[in-house]
Amino acid sequence: MWIFSAIGSAFFAGLTSILAKCGIRKTDSDVATAIRTGIVLVFSWIMVFVSGSFGTIFEISPRSFLFLALSGIATGASWICYFKALSMGDVNKVVPIDKSSTILTVILAIFFFGETENLVTKLVCTAVLAFGIFLMIEKKDYSGESKKGWMLYAVLSAVFAAATSILAKIGIEGVESNLGTALRTIVVLAMAWAIVFMKGKQKEIKSIDKRELGFICLSGIATGASWLCYYYAIQNGVVSIVVPIDKLSILVAVAFSYFVFGEKLSKKSGTGLFLMAFATVFMAIFG
Repeated sequence: MWIFSAIGSAFFAGLTSILAKCGIRKTDSDVATAIRTGIVLVFSWIMVFVSGSFGTIFEISPRSFLFLALSGIATGASWICYFKALSMGDVNKVVPIDKSSTILTVILAIFFFGETENLVTKLVCTAVLAFGIFLMIEKKDYSGESKKGWMLYAVLSAVFAAATSILAKIGIEGVESNLGTALRTIVVLAMAWAIVFMKGKQKEIKSIDKRELGFICLSGIATGASWLCYYYAIQNGVVSIVVPIDKLSILVAVAFSYFVFGEKLSKKSGTGLFLMAFATVFMAIFG
């Protein structure tokens, strides 16, 4: 079941990128992140009550609370950087860099959790994955909607995303996955709105285009679905396999970006995407 949950996480995560990009063409990325996090929070708590896991909240240890909070902070930082990068650059360029968090996550999972089974396979696949990412990151003319600086935000998003996976794996131990997701979302929401008020952007909420607001809300629902699948898989599966599968969301993102935004891949980028997908599938089956 955790394999299928990881696949579901990948699909919804890819959908999230496209919906979010549609929602931040004019809307400030920090404001959009705060709003969509609120949607995720509502969605995640609904699932808590549907699954009947709320009563177990009093059984959670202080250690688990701490690491869930830390993973929430890392997620908030990753989101802020990721959607800032999306607002400045092409989906086809931002997403591959963000997915490079897989490389760091696999290494950290081997170190912290001792996931050394089929170690050579994992390391070889990770190297192929890294090469695929390198091929997809192309230098381009920053004209039109793309702006300089998106790459830095994309890299920071990847670093914080890797930290999220490790901290969440520790924090969710012994905690029902839906409840763990809901608790950490509270931290992400608080962090997102703190950023909005610190930058004085709360006044922009009233002027958000209704169409973009709709896409932001839909991206929040997609994110919530992705999270629920992802943390179930993290809790019950092998981190160094779950994370690469989750990163296959790039296939969904690239496909949608072609049809929605007309962002085409070059032969070089296409080769990189193929290598990323091949390495991920091979690792999931044989790693």
